[in-house]
Amino acid sequence: MTIDYLSLKRITAMHADEIHEAVNRVVDGGWYLRGEATARFEEEYARYIGTKHCIGVANGLDALTLILRAYIIIGVLKEGDEVIVPANTFIATILAITENHLVPVLVEPSVDTFQIDDSQIERAITSRTCAIMLVHLYGRCAYTERIASICHAHNFLLLEDNAQAHGCFASVPDGSPSVKTGSLGHAAAHSFYPGKNLGALGDGGAVTTNDDQLAQVVRSIANYGSSSKYVFDYQGRNSRLDDIQAAVLSVKLKYLDADNARRQAIANYYIDHICNSLVRLPERSGSVYHIFPVLSAERDTLKHFLEENGVATAIHYPIPPHKQACYEDWHGLCLPITEQIHAQELSIPCYQAMTDAEVEAVAEIINRFTN
Repeated sequence: MTIDYLSLKRITAMHADEIHEAVNRVVDGGWYLRGEATARFEEEYARYIGTKHCIGVANGLDALTLILRAYIIIGVLKEGDEVIVPANTFIATILAITENHLVPVLVEPSVDTFQIDDSQIERAITSRTCAIMLVHLYGRCAYTERIASICHAHNFLLLEDNAQAHGCFASVPDGSPSVKTGSLGHAAAHSFYPGKNLGALGDGGAVTTNDDQLAQVVRSIANYGSSSKYVFDYQGRNSRLDDIQAAVLSVKLKYLDADNARRQAIANYYIDHICNSLVRLPERSGSVYHIFPVLSAERDTLKHFLEENGVATAIHYPIPPHKQACYEDWHGLCLPITEQIHAQELSIPCYQAMTDAEVEAVAEIINRFTN
């Protein structure tokens, strides 16, 4: 048996007829940008997330970048302001901050949750801190009441990088079961890269927010800075979700909760059945398991063992942001927990099109691993 880490072909095949029909409607309709399909998806996704606005953009990085750019235009942020961000995030979160001439302040995660350690945030606050950027890494909610309290006490923006957590529910003080990541703060960025839990057939992204002014500015700067044809209020860019991708996303959105439930069932099987002292499993949680991460001091050997036995894996991510060549000034930072995670993390297959036999085989093979 050969087990793919992720098979986009199999995922697409689950709803292939509907996807083909949706794409054909757009193709035959002759309107491919800023059309009905995009408007429909924006309305559907805003309702699903629980926000007033959804603005489709070209990709997740643009979504992050445009949020910060819009807050600068509005006057809420200014160049040189600091944004607290988890040190173990994907590079896009950091790129969006530095592209806007803001200053990322890296805070260590918890090794138990992989999310920003809220007990470390207050010591990172300075007179220039203006925002906290949560990253719901691997599909697990990073929000805590302590983080919300810090933002409220200091009047910080609470922003979300929700690129990996479509459909994830958050634990909030009122106990509401329907509050989703992407609706917890002032604004959130979403990615619809094909491998995401809600993935397009190409690049795509979105911004969600309840802020009317922010939504208007984001939509304008994503359209060359224009709010009406050939009138440019801002120095913008071209960052739009096209109608074909929007049509595909509308189809897949209908099945997102069921797909996430399947991912959670697979993850729970792993947690219940993998028993190997050389492999540390993630905590059982409300994650939607965009990624199922395990830690092992023997990570590279484990990866090779799994591949020899027909199981493909991935690493998220081999080099932390502060060790990347593009951020050379950070190479001297001491972030041991981040570095441990990046040195030991291995992602094993966990996606909705897997068969029970494949899931059972992955667990059985990991249990046979020895050093």
